[in-house]
This record gives sequence, C-alpha cells and structure tokens, in this order.
Amino acid sequence: MNYSMEPGEIPVGMVGLGLMGSSITVCMLISGHPVIGVEPVSENVVISFQRIREYLDIAWQKGLVSEKPEAYLARLTLSDDFDTLGPAKIVIESVKEDLDIKRQVFNKIDKVVGTDTIISSNTSAIPISDLQRFVSFPQRFFGLHWMQPAHTTRFLEIICGEQSDRSIADYLYKLAEKWDKEPVLVKKDIRGFIGNRLMYAMYREALHLVQEDYATVEDVDRACRNVAGYFIPMVGVFRWMDFTGIGAYYTVMKELFPTLSNAQAPNALISKIVEEGGNGVFNGKGFYDYTEEERRLWEEAYSRFTYDIRELALKYPHDVVKKALQQDEGSDLPEQSTLL
Repeated sequence: MNYSMEPGEIPVGMVGLGLMGSSITVCMLISGHPVIGVEPVSENVVISFQRIREYLDIAWQKGLVSEKPEAYLARLTLSDDFDTLGPAKIVIESVKEDLDIKRQVFNKIDKVVGTDTIISSNTSAIPISDLQRFVSFPQRFFGLHWMQPAHTTRFLEIICGEQSDRSIADYLYKLAEKWDKEPVLVKKDIRGFIGNRLMYAMYREALHLVQEDYATVEDVDRACRNVAGYFIPMVGVFRWMDFTGIGAYYTVMKELFPTLSNAQAPNALISKIVEEGGNGVFNGKGFYDYTEEERRLWEEAYSRFTYDIRELALKYPHDVVKKALQQDEGSDLPEQSTLL
C-alpha cells in the first residue's frame, strides 16, 4: 500500500451507517477523504444519507467546517453493495456487536478489497485478535474505536491484535491527527481496550453505590460531573495524580481498594431496568424517566455540548505545555493558563 498522508488520496470504505457509522463517515469527509459508504440493509441507505446530511448541516452552522455540506457530499458514494468497496485503501466496519455478523461482513470485505487495504473494526469490546482471523493478511487488521459523535469528539483508540503490523498502527496513529483526533495506541490486545476498561470500572462502582443505598443516581452523577468531569478533559488520570501529589493517592489506595466493588456480573439495579425493557433516552425508561419532550431536549442539549466541549478541549490539547515551551516563555498558553 502507498502510505499516503494526504486524505484526498486515501479512499475510505465505511461499512454500517447507523448513528456511529454515519458520524465516522462525516469525520472522514470533513478530513478530506473520498468515502464509499456501504449500508448492508438496503432500506436504510436513504435514512443514512439523511443522517449524514444532517450532521454536516449542523457542523456548518456551528463553524466546524469551512464549506457547505454539498462540498463534502460530493466525495460520498452510498450503496448496499460490498463490491463498491474495491478502491478503498482503508475500510472501517461499524455494524452490530455480534461476532457472527462481523465474520460475515469481513468475509465480504476481504473478497473485494486489495490485499494491502487496511481493514478495521469499530468494535467496543470484541478482541481484535478474534476478528482479524476473518480476513486474509491479518497483519493489516486493527481496531479503530471511536466515540459518538465521531466527527466532534477527540477520542480514537487504535488497537493492535496479535498479528497486527505495528508499523501500520504507527501510520494510522499519525493519520488520525489529520482526522482531528488525539489518538491512543493499544499496543497489546485486551478486552475493552483502554477507554472502556477505565469507564466500566467507574460504571461498576457507580452501580454499587446506588444499589447499596450509599447515594442516589442523581448524586452519583453530580459527583462524577464535578470531580472527574472537572479535571479529566484537561489532564487525564496520571497527570492529575502528578499534579495533586502521588503520595496521597498511594496512601488512600491501600485503604480504599479493598472496599471497592469487585462484582463479576451486572448488579440488580441495572438488571431490573434491562429486564423491564428500559433503554434510557431511546425509550424513556432508564436510571431516569424521560417524557418525549425531555428526550428531545436532552438530545439537543448534548448535541450542543459536544461542540462547546470540543472548542474548550482544542484550547488545551495534550501537548499544550510542550507547545508553550517552544514559544517565548509560555506566551502561547491559552488565557487563564496560570491554572497550570
């Protein structure tokens, strides 16, 4: 494969155009790639186009893009036919989290793309080492794990399977910066990767605190918003411990770790909601109850939030201090950078 770093020279195939797949498609279009979108369910192709168009409309209104939606849509081809993926140099799969469905999808992809085409999955939990068995030349197979909405969030995990070529992973890492991401590389395959392993540890403890009646759902959410939510976007976990004194954390860990939940299965709190058909804002029944109007307003508020938090995060990238050191006495730091 010609490892071009110019998006316009790298056709991207996107398989599965649901909420996430459509959002990844928009990210690729905004970055300059020609995109071949394949939606295996024929009747969903039109719906997918409408969703992609809507994402681009909002991005234009919010100033995320410099051109009107038509300019990006001109580089988009949509189909239900896997054969259209032939020219793709990178293929991203984002279908249902079902191993058998993914096997069928990758078998179809493998038959129509070049032997040097990079193939990837947006799986959030299935080991990449398991999935790369479904394609020839598994060294070109990786996980590319995104966060919804993929065209505004900065998160992207690049995951190596047991047979993945590390040099290709490094190439994807560099290319991801052109996708306006702060990528992370998972060097060895592990279930859940980095993001989900960190988050699910927090989900488990949150469920435990409510289940055992230490706090309400509302107060656990407030604590998360105003503790982790306050520092994580800026410094993450390790730098926060650096910033606030590692010794204190070490002392607390010795006392606290033995008391944390180590449940091996979902507890009764979440089990009851799922068994009764609850699915959160999607049907109005979850840890909170939502009217139709509340569902709409929450979705609109979160959409606005993704653009607002993106602007703030862009002011404080991971290398904000390194860039400042390259300038005159840190003059390149954002306003109020004395908080550093």
